Amino acid sequence: MSTRPVDEKLAREFGLNAEEWGRVQTIMGRQPSFTELGIFSVMWSEHCSYKSSRVWLKELPTKAEWVVHGPGENAGVVDIGDGLTAIFKMESHNHPSFIEPYQGAATGVGGILRDVFTMGARPIANLNALRFGRPENPRTKRVVDGVVRGIGGYGNCVGVPTVGGEVNFHAAYDGNPLVNAMTVGIAPKDRIFLSAAAGIGNPVVYVGSKTGRDGIHGATMASAEFDANSEEKRPTVQVGDPFTEKLLIEACLELMKTDVIVAIQDMGAAGLTSSSVEMAGKGGVGIDLDLDHVPQRETGMSAYEMMLSESQERMLMVLEPGREYIAEEIFRKWDLDFAVIGHITDTGRIVVRHKGVVEADIPLDPLADQAPLYRRPIQWPVPLPVLDSATVQCNMPNDEALLQLVACPDLCSRAWIASQYDPAVGGQTVKKPGQADAAIVKIEGSNRALAITTDCTPRYCQADPKMGGMQAVVESWRNITATGARPLAITDNMNFGNPEKPEIMGQFAAAIQGMAEACIALDYPVVSGNVSLYNETEGKGILPTPAIGGLGVIEDAHAARGIAIAAHQDLVLIGETAGWLGQSLFLREILGREEGAPPPVNLVAERRNGDFVRQQIAKGVVAACHDVSDGGLLVALAEMALAGNCGFALDELDKAHATHAFLFGEDQGRYVIASADASGLLEAARAANVPARLLGRTGGNELTFPGGSSVSLVDLKEAHERFFKTWMS
Repeated sequence: MSTRPVDEKLAREFGLNAEEWGRVQTIMGRQPSFTELGIFSVMWSEHCSYKSSRVWLKELPTKAEWVVHGPGENAGVVDIGDGLTAIFKMESHNHPSFIEPYQGAATGVGGILRDVFTMGARPIANLNALRFGRPENPRTKRVVDGVVRGIGGYGNCVGVPTVGGEVNFHAAYDGNPLVNAMTVGIAPKDRIFLSAAAGIGNPVVYVGSKTGRDGIHGATMASAEFDANSEEKRPTVQVGDPFTEKLLIEACLELMKTDVIVAIQDMGAAGLTSSSVEMAGKGGVGIDLDLDHVPQRETGMSAYEMMLSESQERMLMVLEPGREYIAEEIFRKWDLDFAVIGHITDTGRIVVRHKGVVEADIPLDPLADQAPLYRRPIQWPVPLPVLDSATVQCNMPNDEALLQLVACPDLCSRAWIASQYDPAVGGQTVKKPGQADAAIVKIEGSNRALAITTDCTPRYCQADPKMGGMQAVVESWRNITATGARPLAITDNMNFGNPEKPEIMGQFAAAIQGMAEACIALDYPVVSGNVSLYNETEGKGILPTPAIGGLGVIEDAHAARGIAIAAHQDLVLIGETAGWLGQSLFLREILGREEGAPPPVNLVAERRNGDFVRQQIAKGVVAACHDVSDGGLLVALAEMALAGNCGFALDELDKAHATHAFLFGEDQGRYVIASADASGLLEAARAANVPARLLGRTGGNELTFPGGSSVSLVDLKEAHERFFKTWMS
C-alpha cells in the first residue's frame, strides 16, 4: 500500500482537495510520506477538524457559573453540588451504522463511554437519539434491528444502563440513518482529568486492547457522502468488545485514584493519530512515538495502519516519570495491554518511528493552526408560510384520529426497543423509559438525582431551521422541567447533509442561531457536542437534525414527577393553545400532508411557564406532569393514561375547544398537570400570569372526549403497541 506515489491523486482519495494538498506541501517543505499524508488527511477531515462548522459553533453560549469545563475537552463538565460534577456528551456514529448497523451502533456507545470516563467519571447512564428511514423501505428493518441490538449489546454488557432516547422514521433517512449516543458520568470536582500533555521526557503509554486493521480511515469515511458502493466500506467500521471496555473503565478509574496520570485521551476517531496530536498540541509540546512497541493483534502492520487504525477500547496516557510500574501493575491485573510507546519532547513536532525508520515528522502548530477553516457559501432558508388551521378540514372523529396517531411509527410504543436495553443495571435508575419526560438517575450515596433527555423534531427543522433549532433546545428544557429538575446544560449532535451545498450550510447556521437564542434565554449553555456532516446518499440528504442532550439536577430523587396519572385527579393545561397544525403529526398521519411553518417558540413564555411548573412540583401539589409535544394535547393525555393505566374524561372542554386544532395542534410551551388541588394550582397560575385551564378529571377505564365519544384503555394500548409487534414479528 505504501509503495503508491504520494501525490495529489492520492491526496484526493484521502479526502484532501487541491488547495489542502498544496498547504500540506508548504507546511512540510517537501513531499510528505505516505504516513504523513494519512495523518494530515484524518486530522483535516470534516469529522476531526470541523472545518465547515467551527465558524458557526462559536455563536453558541458555553459559560455559566455551574460550568466547570465547556467545549474543547473530551466531554462537558457541570457542577451538581456536594463536590460532584456531571460529565456528559453526545456523539454520532451515523456512517458506520449505515454500513454495519450492529457494530456501528455498538462502537458508537463504546466511544462515547470512553469520552466520559477518560475525564475521571464513572458512567451512570446512556441515552440515544435514532432516526431511520421509512418502515416500508426494505433496508430499514435490518438497520433498526442491528442498531438496537448493537446499543443494547454493548451497553448491557458494559454495565451502564440505557435510560432514555428517541426514535423517528422518515423517508429522508432511507440512505442515512442517524445513531447519536450520549453518556453521562459522575466525578469529584477535584479529580477531573484533562488531555493536555505536559512534562518533557514524560512517558507516553498505550493501554487497553491491541491494534488491528479495523476502522482505518473511518474519520474520512464519515466526512464524505455515500453512494451506491458504500456497502464496500465495511472494513472501515470498527469492531467493539464491551467486556474489554468494562475492564478498561475499572482499570482507568483505579489508576485515577493515584497521582500517576499527567494527561489522558481515548483513541477515538483517527485512533493513535488524533489522540497523540491533540494531547501534544493542547499542551504545546512535542511527542515522539516508537510504533515497534504498539500492541498489535495482526502481523505485518505498517506505521500508516497503526496510526490510522480505529480499533476500539484503547487509551493514550502521559504518566509521571518513574511511576509507570504503578500503571502497568493495574492494567496487567485487569488483563489489559500496557506499553510505553514514546515520550514527550520540547520540539513541537510529532515524530513517528517504526523499525528504525522515521515514518512521520510533522510540526504540530501548523497541523492545527493551518487546518482548513471554511466560511462556506450560505443560502439562508426561507421558512414555509404559516398554515391557517381553520382551513384544515377533517371529518375523522377524535377517537379514531387518536387511535391512528398513537399507532404511527413516530408515536407508537417503544417497548420492543426498550426491552433490549437494561435501564436498571447499577440500581440507581428512578424513572425508566416511558415513565417520565426525562430519565431520572440517582447519584449513589445521595438523595440528589440527574434528569436526562434527548430531543429534536427534524420536521420542524426542515420547515424552519432556526425555529427548529430553538424548539429542540426548549423541548429538552421542558422535559427536564416536567420532572421537577432544574435544567443545567446541553450537549448537541449536529446532523446535516453536505456543507458544500449553500442550502445545507444555511440550515446549519440558522439552526445554530435558534439554539443560541434559546440557550441564552433559558440559562442553559452548551458544554459539549459533535458535528456530523455529509449525511447524504447519492445526493439526497437527511432532514436537518440538531439533536439535543439535556441534563438537569433535582435535590430529591423521590420528588421527581412522572407522567402516570391515577384516579381522582384533576387535569390542568398550562400554557396557551392556538391550535397550531402546521408540521404537526396530525396533519401528516391523518391527512397525509407535510406543510406549513412549525409552531413558533416564545422564549419568554417558555421560561415563565417552565419556572412555574417547577415551583409547583417543588411545593408538592403536582402528582404527574407531561409536556405537550408531538401529536398535541390529546396524545399527551393518552400517554399519561397508558403510563398510569387510568382513564379520564375531558368534561371541562366546551364545543369550541373540541376541535382537531385544539386537541392535536402542537403549540409550544405547554404542560399537562395532574393534581389533587386544581383550584389552588389555577389560583397560583393566575397570580403568576401563567395561562392555565381545567381540562377534566381522571378515573375509569375509558378516555372520554367532548361530545361523548370515547376510547377504551384496552383499544388504546392495542393500537399503541401494534407497530413494532407486527413489523418485527
